[in-house]
Amino acid sequence: MQNQETPQEWIWTNLSFTWIKMQLLILGADNSKEMEEISMELSAEKFKTIEGNENFILMRKRRYGNLLIQGVCLVLALMVSALFLFINLAYFTYSYLWASPHVLITTEKVGENGERLEFNSMEEVLEKANAIL
Repeated sequence: MQNQETPQEWIWTNLSFTWIKMQLLILGADNSKEMEEISMELSAEKFKTIEGNENFILMRKRRYGNLLIQGVCLVLALMVSALFLFINLAYFTYSYLWASPHVLITTEKVGENGERLEFNSMEEVLEKANAIL
């Protein structure tokens, strides 16, 4: 018999790095059909599916940073100092690795330790996904 991972176990084993603190938002669904509907709605907002099974779907949206901030850094790097290239690189890295939101759509209502999961709303998810900084 195959041992199924819970969503929390999958995230812990595959996405938990001690130096990366990703933004995890949790959406609740009553059944797998509702999970698929939420997934399709997020796909329209440019979220990509990372992993999924009958209990959960994990999605993410990559953020690359604000183009205006990156443009200003590049112009300052050309005119003032190459230090601004490193600032631009640090900003891009932060946006790509740490500010990219991850969404867990799950049918489970309690966590690993028996506590109830706190769910985010769809508005919160879209607000964080489209944030400028």
